[in-house]
Amino acid sequence: MNKKTITKIEELKEYLKKVEYLGSSISLLHWDSIVNMPKEAIEYRSEMIGYLTGESYKLATSEKMKEFIDYFSGIDDLDNLTKAMIEKITKDYNYAMKIPEAEYIQYEIDKSLSQSAWEEAKKKNDFSIFKPHLAKLIAYNKKFSEYWGFANNKYDGLLDIYEPGMTTERLDVVFGELRESLVDLLQRIKNSNIKTDDTFLKGNYSVESQRKLGETILGHMGYDYEKRGRIDVSEHPFTTNFGNKDVRITTKYDTSDFRPAVFSMIHEGGHGIYEQGIPDELEGTSLGSGASMGMHESQSRFYENILGKSMEFWSYFYPKFHETYKELEGVDLISFYRAINRVEPSLIRIDADELTYSLHIIIRYEMEKLLINSDINVDDVPRLWNEKYKEYLGVEPENYADGVLQDVHWSGGDFGYFPTYALGNLYGAQIFNKLKEEIPDWNQKIYSGDFSSITKWLKENIHQYGAILKPAELIKKVTGEELSAKYFIEYLNDKFGKLYDV
Repeated sequence: MNKKTITKIEELKEYLKKVEYLGSSISLLHWDSIVNMPKEAIEYRSEMIGYLTGESYKLATSEKMKEFIDYFSGIDDLDNLTKAMIEKITKDYNYAMKIPEAEYIQYEIDKSLSQSAWEEAKKKNDFSIFKPHLAKLIAYNKKFSEYWGFANNKYDGLLDIYEPGMTTERLDVVFGELRESLVDLLQRIKNSNIKTDDTFLKGNYSVESQRKLGETILGHMGYDYEKRGRIDVSEHPFTTNFGNKDVRITTKYDTSDFRPAVFSMIHEGGHGIYEQGIPDELEGTSLGSGASMGMHESQSRFYENILGKSMEFWSYFYPKFHETYKELEGVDLISFYRAINRVEPSLIRIDADELTYSLHIIIRYEMEKLLINSDINVDDVPRLWNEKYKEYLGVEPENYADGVLQDVHWSGGDFGYFPTYALGNLYGAQIFNKLKEEIPDWNQKIYSGDFSSITKWLKENIHQYGAILKPAELIKKVTGEELSAKYFIEYLNDKFGKLYDV
């Protein structure tokens, strides 16, 4: 590259920092809305977010941005990082330009109002409070997909936001294979003579004790919650970040059961480690984030399930829980391990066992496709939700809070997001298969509470690339293969086959 081009790249990075500053400011306001904000402040906060969103929109769609895109489009000798940067800003520019500015700003305002309505609806168990907001956000997303364009299915336009390059055609095949295997294994477990009890885990667990134990685990995992992160409480656990040195997670405590908080902390910690592992050099490139939400979920669910629900993991951490809680007196490690891996179809996605979790996602995926393609309307949602839970998992919600109102995603307009959770399971198992080859003593390290070599391997093979590589490119680079469901299916059959002797 010549000197002029190098100078232009630096100019672009400085410009993109301004876009990042606004994006981080908006994210910080969203975080505060969920964690700290007084309820009466919602309208003014929504106006603030709307204003900053408008300013961000102006920067992202300015003539200056177009000048950068036009300049670099005619240069052939760009390095891979710059190529990825230009491709990303071009895609973002085209996406933003196709949505009228006023509509985009109003969408951000309506999302903020919708999330507040969802919280109220869930607490009051009243779908009617949230229904008009849901209908409005679905209408927005339908229009956005049409603005952006799609090849075969309107849902593809939304899916591509969270999982670049993925299509419903590909997902239908992969999820079809996964669903068939899950249903088969679940049926074999139902017919097993081994019945697992986990009722002895119910007790009285203080919030402070859960927090301290969670912090201990997170510290061993490698999530820096003291200098580059923090842990807060929210209705729905999540991770957000403002660069790689301010990565925040939340959890939700249940004083009758420590599992929801502890495992959500491990899950969100996996997200946090990913973001903290992205190199400083990607600041101001628009690539300083995960490759996709599916790849992000591969990290969170790898830590939460593949490591966090393994015998190796609890051989090290269980003594600390055993010492802390009188409820665990007389409960040996094997009984505890079986209890935390108990397979039982349930209503709540975030509390689902490792095996049935993906069925929760497939239900949401199928419903989102129907909604975005106008095959059903909002009035059909509660009924269809209940029917699918009955069909897929054999359980049926008795109220909205445990049914269609349980997730925050739709209130934020995140249609196309849910499939990434199941994709994360597939990516995670495939990555784990490769990790075991290159760190053959991984299990001994976890037995001793040493996560350092595993976290280092993930940073070198995944985190360091940020969003330079698309998920399909990254999984191929890491494992030498395209995405496949077989590794997750094999992992589940091996683990639960042993637990239930099937």
